[in-house]
Amino acid sequence: MKLIITEDYKEMSTVAAQQLLGAMHNEYRTNISITAGSTPKGVYELLVPLVKDKKYFEQVHYYNFDEIPFKGEEESYGVTMTNLHNMFFGPANIKREQIHVLDGTNYETQDERIKADGGLDFVLLGVGADGHFCGNLPNTTKFGDLTSKVNEDATPNMVDILLAEVGGEEAKRPDYYVTMGPKSIMQIKKLVMIANGKAKAGIVKQLVDGIVTEEVPATLLTTHPNITLIVDKEAASLL
Repeated sequence: MKLIITEDYKEMSTVAAQQLLGAMHNEYRTNISITAGSTPKGVYELLVPLVKDKKYFEQVHYYNFDEIPFKGEEESYGVTMTNLHNMFFGPANIKREQIHVLDGTNYETQDERIKADGGLDFVLLGVGADGHFCGNLPNTTKFGDLTSKVNEDATPNMVDILLAEVGGEEAKRPDYYVTMGPKSIMQIKKLVMIANGKAKAGIVKQLVDGIVTEEVPATLLTTHPNITLIVDKEAASLL
């Protein structure tokens, strides 16, 4: 695992954007998956003006690696795709045919579809303080799982997690979400994970320590042959 410690969030975002842009500069079809949430916001702010309406990036195809549907709105974008659309796909004018959506209707064929498309070349990941990545929270999926459905009874606090993800609106709370599993992510050619702030210092230390356990799902990724962890000084404060 390559570790890059940056001065602050701005530099972390810049380095991650450089990694992502480098993956996109390819003559042939390039398949990438990018993360939603607050951590990559700075990355996308840097990327949008660099990729917007650029024909030489039309060979880049995008895949979301998890999705939380809004109850009653399963045919529309869920939490993840809404977030990605607002932060990147929309502002960058990414064409719909370049976006391949994972949702509750097609998760069972996600891995087969990706394989048929040539596999994923690059993924930008965040990591939770509890060690989760994508929708692989502790005690939800196993290291050997491919794309999976996680139901509301998976963990005692899952209902609360789902409720928070849909903005606290009970009427919109789904009873499941879908995610690419650890095995799916480990098949991607290049992994880049980002983390910032003191709240992530504990998990960053666990990742660098290299002890692999299913209780801390992201530790599996440290065994990937091509993973780069980019963190700011606060996230690296326990190293």
